[in-house]
Amino acid sequence: MSSCNGNCSSCSSDCSDRKAESLLAKLNPRSSVKKVIAVVSGKGGVGKSTVTSTLAVAMSRKGYRVGVLDADITGPSAPTAFGVSECQGANEDGLYPALSKGGIQVMSINLLLDDPASPVVWRGPVIAGAVKQFWTDVIWEDVDYMFVDMPPGTGDVPLTVFQSLPVDGIVIVTSPQDLVSMIVAKAVKMANMMHIPVLGFVENYAYLECPDCGKRIEVFGKSHLDDVAASFGLPILARLPIDPAVAFAYDSGLMETVNTDKVAGVIAAIEAAK
Repeated sequence: MSSCNGNCSSCSSDCSDRKAESLLAKLNPRSSVKKVIAVVSGKGGVGKSTVTSTLAVAMSRKGYRVGVLDADITGPSAPTAFGVSECQGANEDGLYPALSKGGIQVMSINLLLDDPASPVVWRGPVIAGAVKQFWTDVIWEDVDYMFVDMPPGTGDVPLTVFQSLPVDGIVIVTSPQDLVSMIVAKAVKMANMMHIPVLGFVENYAYLECPDCGKRIEVFGKSHLDDVAASFGLPILARLPIDPAVAFAYDSGLMETVNTDKVAGVIAAIEAAK
């Protein structure tokens, strides 16, 4: 005779009747977020945060309400990109994110530090817990699209985000270098393991356009992304140039002034995602 009481959370037995338990964290009751898009990279230095900010601005210009969750706890930069320095406030229900001039909601660990230059010297589980709290304890108001700026790699934070947040799709940012095949493969395989759809690739730093003659110069060499994308059956959504104007805007808190035409294909893929 079975002694099962139906409560799998208090049972260590691995029986056939065991129920799958969701690891999704509960969104703050005062929040509303319709779609969550994670922007990831296999390694650092490919301009992932710049791409995240550009996508957020492009989506905002289309009339959507947009949020940016800066999950890169040890290397936060979203407040700098949008020229914000503090949250809107807090009450017993939660913490309100910062609001950019264009109305983009931004949450980052740097908004909570007395000194933004202070390093966050935390172990992995603590960092992952902080990211989770950005979802559960922050009040996101009527967000149509939330962009999660992920730290590079496949460590604790990406795992926490993929398990705890209802991610609707992933955009992988890469650069035209020889290591791209291995690095991209890791990111794609992790997404597949977590059963989250990859919307496609953005190749950043793809070329430098000569300001005099308009010739495209492949600073980092010939791209290898076409073969890699084809091997996974995924599209290349955009190839973005090295643009000093974008770098200046990012560092000056003026990302909402940049031209976003080159990410139109990425925006179309995000809008089409179910």
